Amino acid sequence: MKRPSKITTIVNEISQNLSTSSNIPFRPQKIRKLISKTPVNNTDSNPVNPHNPPKIVKPLTFQGEIDLALQYLRGTDPLLATLIDKHHPPTFDSSTPSPPFLSLAKSILYQQLAVNAAKSIYNRFLSLIGGEESVLPDAVLSISPQQLRQIGISQRKASYLHDLADKYVTGVLSDDSILEMNDEMLFEMLTSVKGIGPWTVHMFMIFSLHKPDVLPVSDLGVRKGVKALYGLNQLPGDLKMEEVCDKWRPYRSVGSWYMWRLMEAKGAKGTSSNVDAVAASVEAAAS
Repeated sequence: MKRPSKITTIVNEISQNLSTSSNIPFRPQKIRKLISKTPVNNTDSNPVNPHNPPKIVKPLTFQGEIDLALQYLRGTDPLLATLIDKHHPPTFDSSTPSPPFLSLAKSILYQQLAVNAAKSIYNRFLSLIGGEESVLPDAVLSISPQQLRQIGISQRKASYLHDLADKYVTGVLSDDSILEMNDEMLFEMLTSVKGIGPWTVHMFMIFSLHKPDVLPVSDLGVRKGVKALYGLNQLPGDLKMEEVCDKWRPYRSVGSWYMWRLMEAKGAKGTSSNVDAVAASVEAAAS
């Protein structure tokens, strides 16, 4: 029999060594160690790339997240960068968030009302139900539409409150499920509630859940801001808004915030009144 060559012997030894080392854990440990030292959101080693935006899972109230958002938006949108430099950074309530049911019920009560009028009705509602800690689905359903009308809540809004409460009682919605849903599912589920449309959902997502990538395409102030900032000939529709503001991803909530500030600076009447009312309802619900 012909003896194997020296080269063949060496190759066989290398193959045996590789096969016996497959269970040795030092390689994955070394890889994890290297990854852990990789800078996160560092523009020196990770330059802004609008075609490959970062994946954001943190709320805007997370420490340092606003700074990262502004840094990213400055790099992807020079026109927006001029607004960022002219206005103070966005602020969002970082205190303990209120339960989603309370925030949504309050949003319904504040809809299409001036802030002072909404506060007055909301306070009467709290007196009737027994305080904010008592704003629970069963308690809301126990109050008749007639009782709600007596404190200034319209018949239509009374039906909205009852529909929201009913969806909680029947298990269609819950505070836990709302906090766990992705943005698409959350939008679909909340707009199934009577009286809760896209605008209210977007405001809830921005000011209550502090989600970073929400574009309220139906908000007049944001649409006017986009038209003014980019010199468009007419107010952009939903598709145009998505197209123009795509460069803001994954911080479209922050970009929208600056559109409201832009229109306020231009003196546009009524630009932020509804926004302020809903922000007050969902962001200060626990105060």
